[in-house]
Amino acid sequence: MYRRSFINRSVAASAGLALTPPWLAAKPSLVIPSHNFKLLYAPHFGMFKNSAGEDRLDQLQFMHEVGFRALEYNGLMDQPVDFQEQLGEKLRELNMTMGVFVILTGEHWMTSLTTGQAKFVGNFVKTCERAVEVAARVNARWMTVVPGFYDRSLPIGIQTSNVIKALRKGAEVLEPHNLVMVLEPLSDTPELFLRNAHQTYMICTAVNSPSCKILYDVYHMQRNEGNLITNIDLCWDQIPYFQVGDVPGRKEPTSGEINYKNLFKHIHDKGYDGVVGMEHGNALPGKEGELALIEAYATVDSF
Repeated sequence: MYRRSFINRSVAASAGLALTPPWLAAKPSLVIPSHNFKLLYAPHFGMFKNSAGEDRLDQLQFMHEVGFRALEYNGLMDQPVDFQEQLGEKLRELNMTMGVFVILTGEHWMTSLTTGQAKFVGNFVKTCERAVEVAARVNARWMTVVPGFYDRSLPIGIQTSNVIKALRKGAEVLEPHNLVMVLEPLSDTPELFLRNAHQTYMICTAVNSPSCKILYDVYHMQRNEGNLITNIDLCWDQIPYFQVGDVPGRKEPTSGEINYKNLFKHIHDKGYDGVVGMEHGNALPGKEGELALIEAYATVDSF
């Protein structure tokens, strides 16, 4: 039950009044059904704030009640320890899976792993050590790593070697805890070092650790290389985690050109049982937009 509305609900109950979920109270005609999804889709905080309110644990409760069984939170490492612990407790209560969070540090080492400089590699390793502590609080297994920007002062082979050596040091920290850093090739700017699935596959096989794998973000890969199903199959043994967003616009499936129903059926038929991170915005505003987003996932999950 939502913590902030508990007292008001209790008073209503004692007065013999009918109890209405908070996301229906303001608009009773808006019916939000619960779904039994085939894949483990993971929303993020803010995606359902119009329906569930600003409180993040209330939003998590709402996600569960409409059928989602996982959560992503990129900024988790920047949150206070007490909130991380509260989140972990709530996830355990709801039997929900914690998806990725981003390995973060205030010194922006992610722009510098390509350089091979010891200070940046050392900071990366220390941040991985802190990530182990954060992961334990929320029972997380996966964390996102982005090596950073292309360094025009160094040949591509040297940069690649620098990244591999740094990632091996990070993997040494994570392996004993059965944690996995997932490398994400991105399309935000051509200046980024990691851009394609095959490049990421090569780096993961060179690192040669169960703690270094690929985060295959369908949105970014559609923009950078396309040919999605073929490339997913080529890299399959190194992909433990997917994220999604439609193109153009980076909104929910069915809002753009990607045939997500076919793609989800493909990875489901291949036996994928991991998280599918909902790394996108909402195509429409307000509660109606949030309902439309839920129904979009119901549509592409109906294979």
